[in-house]
Amino acid sequence: MTNKLKYFIGNWKMFGDFGSFKIINKINQFSYKSKKQTIKRKIILCVPSTLIHFFNQKLKSKFISLGVQNCHYHQGYGPFTGSVSALMLKKAGADYIILGHSENRFEGETNSLIKKKIISALKQKLNIIFCIGETLKEKNKGKTFTILRSQIRSSLSKKFNMNKIILAYEPVWSIGTNKIPRIDELKKNIEFIKTNFKKIFKTTKTPKVLYGGSVNAKNIKLFSSVPQIDGFLIGGASQSSKKFIDIIINYYK
Repeated sequence: MTNKLKYFIGNWKMFGDFGSFKIINKINQFSYKSKKQTIKRKIILCVPSTLIHFFNQKLKSKFISLGVQNCHYHQGYGPFTGSVSALMLKKAGADYIILGHSENRFEGETNSLIKKKIISALKQKLNIIFCIGETLKEKNKGKTFTILRSQIRSSLSKKFNMNKIILAYEPVWSIGTNKIPRIDELKKNIEFIKTNFKKIFKTTKTPKVLYGGSVNAKNIKLFSSVPQIDGFLIGGASQSSKKFIDIIINYYK
């Protein structure tokens, strides 16, 4: 097993209340009990913005960071009813933010809008988890690489602090379907993302790239055979402390 740092990031989506802190507490207890010097991992839980302040106040952990799942593009305060800015989220206690998730793209979020949100989040020194991925239709037409390149090129800029950005490859057709890419296909796609990122932004630094899409305790071992993957963005399974912990345990078996 590689000694590279691996990310295990939970996306709670529209889930949770104040009582759900018990989930985070159990994951935190597991982290303290299972700490090993030979294993480098980072756990991040991205929760609804309604919970971030409460959880941040209660969580005392050197193993877990907290994040949120989206923000408005406007920097600071403004006349945007029902919206929350990166500034507000940072002040509430967020360290990470998921942007560009396919569920939000499906609701009309464009690459240019995502770029504005990234700019706003970076201004607040939030760490970005930037989601990219192709639909089933695009995959079947052989457009996966074209889509990935376009999403990266249109949403990021070489002026950005790339140390604050983690990419998450999430095939849209895999999210919530229990379908996952073939391992050889996944290797090629992750390698493509890393190689093209360096070409587009003329950098020698290789970006961190996660995989997300129907990740669970049963299939996680398959992904451990892909060293190119730097971690995982975990959806529904992160809403259960047992399922999330089992994913981590099974990855290192």
